[in-house]
Amino acid sequence: MYSFNSRVRYSEVCTNKELDFYSIINYFQDCSIFHSEDIGVGLDYLEEHHRVWLMNAWQIKINRFPVFGEDITVSTWAYDFKTFYGYRNFMIEDAGKQVLAVANSVWVYMDTLNNCPAKIEEGVARAYKTEEAYPMEYAPRKILLPKEFSDAPAFAVQRRNLDTNNHVNNGEYIRMAEEYLPDGFNAAQMRAEYRKSALLGDEIIPRIHQDENTFMVVLSDTDQKPYTIIEYTL
Repeated sequence: MYSFNSRVRYSEVCTNKELDFYSIINYFQDCSIFHSEDIGVGLDYLEEHHRVWLMNAWQIKINRFPVFGEDITVSTWAYDFKTFYGYRNFMIEDAGKQVLAVANSVWVYMDTLNNCPAKIEEGVARAYKTEEAYPMEYAPRKILLPKEFSDAPAFAVQRRNLDTNNHVNNGEYIRMAEEYLPDGFNAAQMRAEYRKSALLGDEIIPRIHQDENTFMVVLSDTDQKPYTIIEYTL
């Protein structure tokens, strides 16, 4: 397990002085990158070997959102590798070691020269020293789409949405989706399925569906093909 300690900053919280799913994903993403850097298979290694890890799916379960000023510990560990898929858990604990949030994530190892999935090298998998998966109820990787949506106005991808891969960062899609969450919809779980990468200048059309316990935002291209599907559940 790899962990780092932090204190929730004012710049990270919402109007209710709590982190949201976007901020939590940023903590998780930073933790996974720190982990990879410290074991020698980080950003420079991946660039040198023409590889990149792309997010395929998130499942985040919240017991309590961390609040402004709170001391937290963010942890991550890999629990499995299969061909070109990597599986990683995350956790946020408070100062009393109470689990505030836990997550499952699925990543795809990509060959950046040929723009296709690549088999995970034995040395890369071995560097992570896999551990037991966190005991939680694991949701399917794929999210089923309902038949009916209402469309919101389209918008274009901006430079601020991009990461070092020149794609929209996986957390940015979550921030986009949060703009459409109804007031008072206090989700305890968020799932996201990433189907393709959006690039600078691409037009994104938000498609929205809500039922009694679920709020879904599908961020689609102009042909209504999803970039990312985000599902919030009470």
